[in-house]
Amino acid sequence: MQIKNVNKISVVLATYNEEDTLENCLESVEKLAGEIVIVDGGSTDKTLDIARKFKAKIIQTDNPPIFHINKNKAIDAATKEWILQLDADEVVTKDLVKEIKNVISLASDINGYWIPRKNFFLGKFLTKGGQYPDYTLRLYRRGKGRLPAEDVHEQAVVEGKISFLKCDLLHLRDKNFSKYLERFNRYTDLLALQIKVSSNRKNIFSSLNFIFIKPTIWFLKAYFRHRGYVDGFPGFIFALFSSLRFPISYIKFMINE
Repeated sequence: MQIKNVNKISVVLATYNEEDTLENCLESVEKLAGEIVIVDGGSTDKTLDIARKFKAKIIQTDNPPIFHINKNKAIDAATKEWILQLDADEVVTKDLVKEIKNVISLASDINGYWIPRKNFFLGKFLTKGGQYPDYTLRLYRRGKGRLPAEDVHEQAVVEGKISFLKCDLLHLRDKNFSKYLERFNRYTDLLALQIKVSSNRKNIFSSLNFIFIKPTIWFLKAYFRHRGYVDGFPGFIFALFSSLRFPISYIKFMINE
């Protein structure tokens, strides 16, 4: 059974200079969204022009290091029964649109849904390395889900029962290595700040842990245990740089102290 009225869904995003990706994202939810809510952190490109084209409700604010703060502002501003939280570089497939319409039309006690996500990296969708299915908790009833806003890779916290969808959300990130390095730099800046907040002192164990132990374990898990090698060169680069985020973040923390 399919829902006849899509006014039950608020699509919410936080944006900052997303002109390259936002239009594809919003086009993918045109037949799904009862409203689009965008909290913008001070974009200087055409992001807001694109948002207005899709008649989005726009809230302008600053751009905090923890981007999830603005995502929560978008969640709080939503008015529909269900919230679909997206990033500007994500695309909702037609099959996923149909599946979302179907599940929210059913009378059930489910308050949230995990969605499998396919991550695009350096020319291909990753299939291994722990990157697929990359489940993310993005669909939930209004008032039942919210982000802790403490970590860049955190998931929403949803009250009550949670289930799983089957159709993929496409994450069209990192189409070139320069773009990846920009995001990598932002993430390691944030991780360095988190290390500072959580660390009471510098010691040899912390240095060994972040510079040698954590990256080694992460690379071995991603590339060998989770078979990242199946994805060829992109799989190797993803495993390598995912592991390097630990020593780079720690070095940033040490230098900035």
